This record gives sequence, structure tokens and C-alpha cells, in this order.
Amino acid sequence: MIGVIPMRRIKSVCPRDCPDSCFLTVTVEDERVASVKGDGDHPLTQGFTCPRGASDPERVYSPERVLYPHARDRDAQSFKRVTWDEALTLVSLRLREVIDEQGPGAVLHLDYAGNTGLLSYDFFRRLWNAIGATGHDSSICSSSGHAALALHYGLSYGLQPEELPGMRAVTFWGFNPVVSAPHIWRLAQRAREENGASIITVDPRLSESARSGGLWLNPRPGSDVALAYGIARCLIEAEAVDLAFIEEWTQGFDAYRDEAMRWTPERVEELTAVEWGRIEALAALYAESSPSAFMIGLGLQKSLYGAEAVRAVSLIPALLGLHRGFYYSNSRGRFVDYEYVSGEKLTGANRDIVSQVSLGKLLDAGRFGFVYVNGMNPAVTLPEQGAVRRGLAREDVFVVVHDTHWTETTRLADVVLPAPTYLEKDDLVVADSHPYVRRSVGVVEPLGESRDEVSVMLDLARGLGVEEGWVYEDPWEALTRAFEGAFEDGAVGDLAGGATLRLRSKPRDSYQTPTERVEFYPESAIKIGASPLPVQLPLNRSGDDYVFLTSALPRYTHSQFRDVHGPIPSTVWLSAQDAGRLGFGDGDIIEIHNYYGSLLAKAKVTPRTPPGVLWSPRLFTDLRGEPQNTVFPPETQAIGGGPLFNSTLVRIGRGYSRPPP
Repeated sequence: MIGVIPMRRIKSVCPRDCPDSCFLTVTVEDERVASVKGDGDHPLTQGFTCPRGASDPERVYSPERVLYPHARDRDAQSFKRVTWDEALTLVSLRLREVIDEQGPGAVLHLDYAGNTGLLSYDFFRRLWNAIGATGHDSSICSSSGHAALALHYGLSYGLQPEELPGMRAVTFWGFNPVVSAPHIWRLAQRAREENGASIITVDPRLSESARSGGLWLNPRPGSDVALAYGIARCLIEAEAVDLAFIEEWTQGFDAYRDEAMRWTPERVEELTAVEWGRIEALAALYAESSPSAFMIGLGLQKSLYGAEAVRAVSLIPALLGLHRGFYYSNSRGRFVDYEYVSGEKLTGANRDIVSQVSLGKLLDAGRFGFVYVNGMNPAVTLPEQGAVRRGLAREDVFVVVHDTHWTETTRLADVVLPAPTYLEKDDLVVADSHPYVRRSVGVVEPLGESRDEVSVMLDLARGLGVEEGWVYEDPWEALTRAFEGAFEDGAVGDLAGGATLRLRSKPRDSYQTPTERVEFYPESAIKIGASPLPVQLPLNRSGDDYVFLTSALPRYTHSQFRDVHGPIPSTVWLSAQDAGRLGFGDGDIIEIHNYYGSLLAKAKVTPRTPPGVLWSPRLFTDLRGEPQNTVFPPETQAIGGGPLFNSTLVRIGRGYSRPPP
């Protein structure tokens, strides 16, 4: 074709829900994405990307792409292709009807981080903020950890991952970076190779990270607060606490110290099942290894015990005299005005905000007449899947899904709108971890009739007659305003030319608490009904119960990439002791069940899980087609409203001798 450039290499940025937020080099051949590789110039990406990023060419051209608008024929229970004008007219009419008849609160905008670009995610919220639609609290992922850290530190930001090579000890607590953050893991390896650093992994399961060398502690699931207090007791008894730092920078240490000293070796061992000598050895390592880093995983806080565990772990570096010597997420340590991007600070409309974790009950009860979904696959990812799917399938609710691929959620929709992948549109991505920003560039034209979120938002706003001028603001001008003063070395306009800028970070020795110190005993906790000190909640497992843990596999981001790599394996790991007691062998079909539902999966007998604990890959579909989240409850944590995934109890029975047809 005349004018087609045979090969180009273009710089872009991955916007997936991952702390690494890789800078990428994309090769385009004959106007098709040929390869995606990590950019070697980036201090975190370091020239490589994960298996997910490398698979993006296949995902862009997947046969599961949504390429054209579709509308459901409810009588025929099938979809038919329609034009964009037809689809948008149908959506606008139904949306207006629900607003007029039931009020804007009957409209639910349900989104999440399927694409974390500020235009795809945050800016798109302007329409829903303007009309006063019901929103959600984004609690499915990290909210309880943020809220827990806020009690003691004010905001939840901590050290920069690029500091890891200079550390002498790096602890991954409830964090499996080999799978979920491989670039952070590589920086920790550099600390070991270049600085002789120790790598410590705290995880009930022998994870991929725990298998990669270093010290591994495997406390019982949910006993992390006890373990943290045990470490604190050892540091206090060894006089390894930095008392000068405590005096100058903290509040409430005496009450914390008294509580730590109540955790006797016998008490800690009984609850955690970790030998006291190993805890003493770890505390001694911390005392002699400065500086050190405590990398707190999001998986740690997705349980009944999660917020308490995060706050307990975060206080260990303060004992060692480290300003915010932890990493959880640095998203709240920036100077970016996200509320301006989303329009949250611009709207005068009153909005209901509901629990994302508990949404199934509201959907099932018919709380909403109109649901708009983008950047999320709730018919897989939310707890209590039976209620979620029944709610989305109700005859009296109109569901619109704007997505790149056909999913379980699109197949429940009344209208499906095609969205481009990140390689087909321009956007701006701010990482949860590192401070570097480069424009995410679309490298090929959108496939089919895909339209990006901004253009769809504007069409819907016009169709509804939305009058607020800020809804129609040029998106890049909005980003320019939101980033005023946010960069150390430039402005948003500089990114258009391919520049890489560094975000300013809030000082590590600044604490946004009432006392402007690290608060070991925050009295603000009392106002929200929480204990000022971290609390070890009772472990409620009985003899017949198993704690069901899940985590990611390297080739999948949540429910993405199944079209490329096949289904997520419906496998449940259990210990040899439990398998022998129950009479199961490797590959047998077993049923795990609780009050909420049941799953059929293949058993994998392994020494990598302890007795009483089951593990499986996150978000598998079982051998009958049931989503894994069928068995997870919709209840929330007291602090932050986060989910209870990794404290869910199930029981085991024998399933079919072979998978059902």
C-alpha cells in the first residue's frame, strides 16, 4: 500500500492494574502490532516486560475482540450488530428514562482499573459525576490497606522501588513480586547481588518469590499481627529500637511497647506456628541490616485480618528509625489533582456511593435500573457471584458494557460498545510505584469501529443534554490543569514530544496525622470504631475448615488474557497431609464449598501449601463453568471496607471421578 511504513518502533506505556506500569517499545510492521518489549531506558522497566505485556499483540488481534456495537434481542437471547448511532440513541433514551422515572441514583456507573489511563478511567467519570449517578467506593482492591496506613502515617505512600538496590534487607510480606511485580523483584535481586542484601518472604504458601532464595516465614493465614508484635518484642528486648527516632518523630510508643511485650514467645508461636527462634533471628537481621525495606502486598489486606495486618507490619520500620520504610502504593504521595480529572470536585450533584465489594446484593435486589460498565468484568471479579449475575440479568435493569473483548459481563449486557486497547489510543498513565511519566501512545488505528472512552462520554453527554461545560473540556487541557506543579522537570505539554518526566513526591518525613508524627497509638482510630493499636483478630477456623487463598499467575491480569493463553487452570492445591487424610490423589476432582456456593476443581497435592490451607489461581472458572468468586462473601472489613477474599473458609468433598462433559 502506498504510504504504509513497513516497520516502526514506538514508545508507549502499559496501563494495566500493576504497580510496575512498564515503559514499552512497540514494533509495528505493516500497520500491525508485531511485538511489545520493555524499554531499556526506564529505571524500573529495565528492558523487559512480563508475559502479559509480551502477549499484547495476540490480545489486540484476538478473535474475542468486540469490534462493532451490538444490541441484545431479549426475545431471541442473542446479539445483533447495530450502528453507533443506533446504539447511542438506545443507550441515551433508556438512560434518560431511568433518570426521569427513578432518579439519577438508579443509575450505576461501575468501573475499575482494566485500563488505568487517566482518560480511559478518571476523565470518563465526568459524565456520571455531572448527572449524579450512583458510584462505588473502589474497595475491591486496596482500600483497606490505604485506610490502615492512614491511621498511623496520614497518607499511605512510602519508599520508591528504585531505592531497593541500596537496601540491605528487603521483606516481601504478603507480596509475590515474581508474578505480580517482576521489575520490583529484579530490583530486590540487584540489592542481593550488588549489596549483599537479605531477601525475606512472609507468605503462608511457598510462593514463586519464596522459592527464589532468601528467608521464608510461613505464618498461619491471618496471624500476621501476632508475628509483627513478636518481631517488635524481639527488637525492644534487644534494645535495637531507634529511641532517638521514636522520641523525635513518633507518638504513642509507650502504649505500643506495652502491647508488644504482652506477646510472649509461647503466645506468638501458638498463633502463628512459626518457631520463636526464627522470629528472633529475623529481628536480629533487621537490627543489623540498615537500611531495609518492607514491601507490603495488596494480597495481605484482602482478608478479614487485612487492615490490621498492614498497619502492624508498617510500624516495624518506624521501630528501626526509618521514615516510611515500607512500600504499599505511592499513588497518594503525588501532587496530581485526580478529583479535577474525574470532575468529582466540579460537580454540584449529590451522588450515592455504594460498596463495590457488597454490590451483588444491591444488583440482585433491583436497586438500579441502568448499569454502565467499563474497565471491569464484574461477572467474574466481584464476590458473591450468584447475586452479581442474577442482578445484571434482571429484566428491569438495562446494562451497557464498553469493553475491548467479549467477557462474561458483555454477554449479560443489553448493549455492548467496542473499546480500543491501549495500543490503539493516546492516554496518560501514573504508576502506583515509580514516579516516571511518559505519554501512552496509540501505535495503530482502532480496530473495527472501536471508540475510546472520551468520545463515547461526549456523545452520551450531548444525547442527554448535559449542560455542565466542564464535561466538554478538552481532555488534555484538563490533564494540564490537574498536573500543575506535579512534575519536577516539566509539564503535561512536554509529554507530547516524547519526553519522560518525574513526578514530585511528598516528603518521606512528612506525616499527615493530627500530631504530624508517626502515630503508634492514633486516637483518630477511635472515631471510626477501631482500636488505636493493631489488633490480632481471632482465627476462626475449625477442624473441618480450610482457608482458601488465591493469587495471580504470570500470564493473566485478573480475567484478561484467557483469550490468548487459555482458561485459568481450575486447580486447587492442598497439602499431602490433608490429601492423605481425605483420601485424595493428585488430579482427583474435588468439591470445595461453603454457604455461598461450591466449586469443582482438580486437586494438586503439593508441599507448597501447609495443612489447613488451600490455594488456587485467582479467578478460575470451575469444571462446571462456575466462577471462583461464587464462594467469596460480600461482607467487608471494618477498616476501609475491603474484601475478605483471603480469609474465606471452605470445606472439601469429593467431586466427580472425571470432569463432567
